[in-house]
Amino acid sequence: MPLTKIAHYSIRTLDLEATRKFYTEVMGLTIGPRPKFNFPGLWLYNGSHDSYDNAVVHIIGIDLNDPQGLKDYLGDRDPDSLKSGTGTFDHIAFAATDVAGMVSHLKKKAVPFRERTVPDLNLHQVFLDDPSGVVIELNYAADDKAAA
Repeated sequence: MPLTKIAHYSIRTLDLEATRKFYTEVMGLTIGPRPKFNFPGLWLYNGSHDSYDNAVVHIIGIDLNDPQGLKDYLGDRDPDSLKSGTGTFDHIAFAATDVAGMVSHLKKKAVPFRERTVPDLNLHQVFLDDPSGVVIELNYAADDKAAA
């Protein structure tokens, strides 16, 4: 049975507001419908809210005063383990357009980023880190960078 695509990725965070702000204000995702789980969180959409397929980032908040709903659903995790990045998980990548617009946007938001061009692939990349230490890779056509 072949896999067809990555459906979403989840971020378990101690700072729901900073994570929401990053993904909505920096990445341009929008908050949309989310099932009524017994723990705080947000589903962030790329595109229409008509389909859960567009909920590409699931933010999982941790209520330190009442963590039982999250423990029951996803299992327990030491909150201290969330303070030092993502372990063996390295990064998540998005295909994107308008590299000049994104670079300008990141500078206005004072979000640090790194740029690379992949030899032989006509691919320009912008890397940035979310508040939980997840590296985000944005992939653009290298021609898009040259035009900028």
